Amino acid sequence: MEITFHGAVRTVTGSQHLVEVNGLKILLDCGLYQGSRKESYSRNQNLPFNANEVDVLVLSHAHIDHSGNIPNLVKSGFTGDIICTYATRDLCAIMLRDSAKIQQYDIEYVNKKRQRQNLPPVEPIYTISDAVESLKHFIGIGYERPYKLTPNINLTFYDAGHILGSAIVALDIVDQEEKRDVRLVFSGDIGRPNRPILRDPTFLEEADVLLIESTYGNRYHAELDEAKNKLEQIVNKTCKRSGKLIVPAFAVGRTQELVYRLHQLVEARDISPNLPIYVDSPLAIDATGIYRLHPEAYDEETHEFLAGDRHNDPFGFDMMRYTRSTSESKELNFLREPAVIISASGMAEAGRILHHLKNNVEDPRNTILIVGWQAPHTLGRRIVEKKAKIRIFGEEYELKAEVATINGLSAHADRAELLEWTGHLKKRPFHTFIVHGEEEASLALADALQQEQQFENVAVPELGQKFKV
Repeated sequence: MEITFHGAVRTVTGSQHLVEVNGLKILLDCGLYQGSRKESYSRNQNLPFNANEVDVLVLSHAHIDHSGNIPNLVKSGFTGDIICTYATRDLCAIMLRDSAKIQQYDIEYVNKKRQRQNLPPVEPIYTISDAVESLKHFIGIGYERPYKLTPNINLTFYDAGHILGSAIVALDIVDQEEKRDVRLVFSGDIGRPNRPILRDPTFLEEADVLLIESTYGNRYHAELDEAKNKLEQIVNKTCKRSGKLIVPAFAVGRTQELVYRLHQLVEARDISPNLPIYVDSPLAIDATGIYRLHPEAYDEETHEFLAGDRHNDPFGFDMMRYTRSTSESKELNFLREPAVIISASGMAEAGRILHHLKNNVEDPRNTILIVGWQAPHTLGRRIVEKKAKIRIFGEEYELKAEVATINGLSAHADRAELLEWTGHLKKRPFHTFIVHGEEEASLALADALQQEQQFENVAVPELGQKFKV
């Protein structure tokens, strides 16, 4: 068996791992690499393997850094099945089309610059029609329902607790060349225990070969109760000064968790039941609809909350508003009373959030709430750093609004939670590969597995590195 690491190694983006066994090529994830425009375009357009030689794609979850290059894979000649959970297929149906739309806008901007430089235009990596075509290849299966890829390979998904539909991938392989049984486990992205809405990550007891994420391999999160209390305080403080709370949030996962937490605070009367709360993102609205379609993914806490909630909807209550149209979004600029506005993108780099920031950052009554990690050089990072002036749509604005951050809402397991998950493996894997983490985080987790849990043969792969296991 050979494994080649084509993405998300010593970085957290572009997840792609190619497993070759029994004459079969199995691709684990096919994510977009997200970085500088020029590097991203080149890496994503030029797949590092022959798409028509890949037999099957196993997809851990719908986040774009794991699923986003699927339309290009199909466009490049892949004809096999894409196997994932039912919820992941539903989310990909909206997210891949949205990704194509963003690429189209981005390419239009690039081509205007190229035209001024007398350079030929470039094409998007894929189009909306490519995204729709790729959906024909998807096959959904349930958690803990073994699926026979071949007579010698069984696939089983286990709940990863990261976002709706996220899965830990287990491949039980009869390795015909080596005459042995091997269980290969790919963690995907592992979530956190005791988070609202979704069930906790599933602990596995067996893995011979392990590919494990390391996003927070060297860091610890704040307590979840601390995050909930902080949200309550920030909302009430902003309302008391008649301000608006503006929240850049990722459309899938983070938005739904925020809405659910606000719902809980309203029902407990910890914040005003008369406070208007808006989700202003078509993608987030579509994603929330998909969350509603999958109550089988909810945890016990959510089911208990719904049992006593008159709305019977974790994402809907009296003052909750979803604004889909552009005209509805523009009307929010004229709000004069306190309100909460949640809008994408999560790092404030594109989308409707830019208009809300433009209209609200210079009013000291308002609060900009940052609820996720902000990459360097993004507008979200400049807001977190409280720059005196920020640039939006090419114009400078003074940052007079209060800036608040909540760091306890991450959907990724931290160092302690990752080690708790690996600690449940009764027999240590004979090969472990650390993926999906910046180099420092990956190396730190590798060291902890070796020193604290006596793992052997732990590697942090380089991009394109192949291992025989």
